[in-house]
Amino acid sequence: MFCRFPQVVGLLRFAPLALVVLCVGCGPDGNRISGMVTFDGKPVPAGKIYFTPDSSKGNSGPTGFADIVNGAYDTNLPGGRGAHSGAMIVAIEGIDPGAAPTSGEASGEDVTATVLFARHEMSLEIAPGDTVQDIEVPLEAAKGPKQPAGATFISP
Repeated sequence: MFCRFPQVVGLLRFAPLALVVLCVGCGPDGNRISGMVTFDGKPVPAGKIYFTPDSSKGNSGPTGFADIVNGAYDTNLPGGRGAHSGAMIVAIEGIDPGAAPTSGEASGEDVTATVLFARHEMSLEIAPGDTVQDIEVPLEAAKGPKQPAGATFISP
């Protein structure tokens, strides 16, 4: 009669290793960053915010991002991804889906929203752990191009 007990015991030796491998990928990506984005003193109705590590200051890692909805953003919500701490270049794109586009914005395409500002970039230092970071986009951001250079603006 053949006994399988030694084979089972041999496989159990790898159980702790398998558990470690499974747990390493668990948990959120980076730190949770949340807050409010305002423009001209009002919440940005819709848009996107990106947290890219500033390599010129020695920071590296994946880019974090979140949707802006009624001024609020949270990298832990669906459609978002947390960012690591340190020096960041923050890029914000804002639109107003409820406002009709101006004649200068319509270019023969189906335009259903007004671009408040195509892309505003700024440098920020993000603290380790969960962070609340409120951001006021300056009015000068509206004076720039209504579409990011070399790309089509995609609404969130």
